[in-house]
Amino acid sequence: MRIAVLGSGAWGTALAISFAARHEVTLWARDEGQAATMRDTRRNQRYLPDLQLPQNLAVTADITQALDQVELIIAAVPVSGLRPVMQQIASHFPSAGKLPGVIWLCKGIETITSLLPHQIVNETLPANFPRGALTGPSFAQEVARGLPTALTLASTDGEFAQSTAKALHHSRLRIYSSTDVVGVEVGGAIKNVLAIAAGICDGMQMGLNARAALLTRGLAEMTRLGLQMGGRAETLGGLSGVGDLILTCTGDLSRNRQVGMLLAQRHSLSTILGELGHVAEGVYTAREVQRIAQQQGVEMPICQAVYRVLYENMPADKAVEALLSRQPGEEFSSTGQYRTI
Repeated sequence: MRIAVLGSGAWGTALAISFAARHEVTLWARDEGQAATMRDTRRNQRYLPDLQLPQNLAVTADITQALDQVELIIAAVPVSGLRPVMQQIASHFPSAGKLPGVIWLCKGIETITSLLPHQIVNETLPANFPRGALTGPSFAQEVARGLPTALTLASTDGEFAQSTAKALHHSRLRIYSSTDVVGVEVGGAIKNVLAIAAGICDGMQMGLNARAALLTRGLAEMTRLGLQMGGRAETLGGLSGVGDLILTCTGDLSRNRQVGMLLAQRHSLSTILGELGHVAEGVYTAREVQRIAQQQGVEMPICQAVYRVLYENMPADKAVEALLSRQPGEEFSSTGQYRTI
């Protein structure tokens, strides 16, 4: 299969390396200087400096070249870059004829519009493009090194999800298919916010018991909002929900967890983001989750606490104190759903 990976960050580069063993892959970098350096050194010095690019992996800054005769396009950009990339894809292909499939990797919610990634795609890409979201518990460094990973490819077109998952699947990258696009995207977005909360918990040295409780109650928040927005409970209990939540909230490679740990040490948000060097989607997603939760009437106290730390200058210890002072209640309602407190 001829594949174009649009975006040369850590995740795009990792998947390009992974898929190049079985497919003809072109990695597109927005900056010509970066593309030239990657071609010359066979390394992505900024994001994955210790890993060598396969010789058969093409690298270009010419998007027309990257999209030439392509069969599958992988948009490996943050949520903030998804809309312009989809617009570029739409303008490249004529309305008639066979169109490539398009899948996206970003996990978050668009600022101001509060749209999930698939809603952004639906606004910018003609309906006749096959499409889906590839997501799940995955650190780019481990995928690039060939360590075992399992992901979910979700599309409202079940046949496209199954056939594309089968084509991309290999012994070190297991890909399951799903038709629950909303569920996988809600899980992928909210886990980043909860990872900031987990980082605060760890940074304050509150212990493993507290972190386990936070993850479990965070899953309850994720599930409540996911169901309200049309996702399925089994999806939120799967790879793109609880699986990604566990990884991002406990793994040392998690950027969002790093943000939380530094917030617990009273570093300013501007300093943290300036030094991080990578996008931490949870910082921006927290604001949109707060807005959506209020609109939907869904109580999300942990996510709200993260929002207050990030945007209302509440000290992390005060946010934790406010959470701990909440009145306890039954864990589940009579219908088996998590209580809101």
